[in-house]
Amino acid sequence: MIDLLLEHITFRHRPRLYSGAEKEAKSTDAQVMRLPEPMQRYLRYAGVVGKEPIHMVHLRQRGVMRLSPLVWFSATDRFSEGHGTMSIKLLSLIPLGNERGPEMDQSTLVRYLGEIAWFPTAWLSDAIEWETIDADSVKVTIHEPHVSAAAVLSVNEQGQPILFTADRYMEEHGRYRLTPWSVRSNEFREVGGMRIPTNFEVTWHLDSGDFTWLRGEITEIEYNQSGNVTKF
Repeated sequence: MIDLLLEHITFRHRPRLYSGAEKEAKSTDAQVMRLPEPMQRYLRYAGVVGKEPIHMVHLRQRGVMRLSPLVWFSATDRFSEGHGTMSIKLLSLIPLGNERGPEMDQSTLVRYLGEIAWFPTAWLSDAIEWETIDADSVKVTIHEPHVSAAAVLSVNEQGQPILFTADRYMEEHGRYRLTPWSVRSNEFREVGGMRIPTNFEVTWHLDSGDFTWLRGEITEIEYNQSGNVTKF
């Protein structure tokens, strides 16, 4: 395993994710009420009502990753105009890979869905559809040009989003296959009047057994270039 410091991760939301007055208006209880009950419980716990939509997020992470023993690398995972790409560089200079294509489009969009928990007003986007599974879980589907992605979000009685599961493409020997993948959150803190998960584990559920390849934590976060940086 290697220690990993992800210095700068920035999320930008295109305006199409919000419609009309929703682009600037604060989130309302009426918006939350139209969602399945587990999501209502979650978003009230998260405190999104009365908050302005988050269009940009800047955060830092620290974690431990199980990979080959590289000394240092950087990764760029990008989704734009319905397409995803991932590039990885050793020592932030030497290219190790630059993946793209329909499998990467789906994989990157699934990852984006999982990360909305860090900027929870984005759950109110018109691009997202909901389906109740049971009293504590919902299926969430996001539609973007040329690609859609779906996942299951599980919420505990308190309203904490504790588990996010999906089938995501995994590359193995040059070929992609859909593989069960999950993000488990185990600590929640307040930022900007909202509660977000700050500790997480990312796991591939393989035929040979579970492979938790990343354990991480958020160390600081800023919304909408406000200058108000919360450090944990």
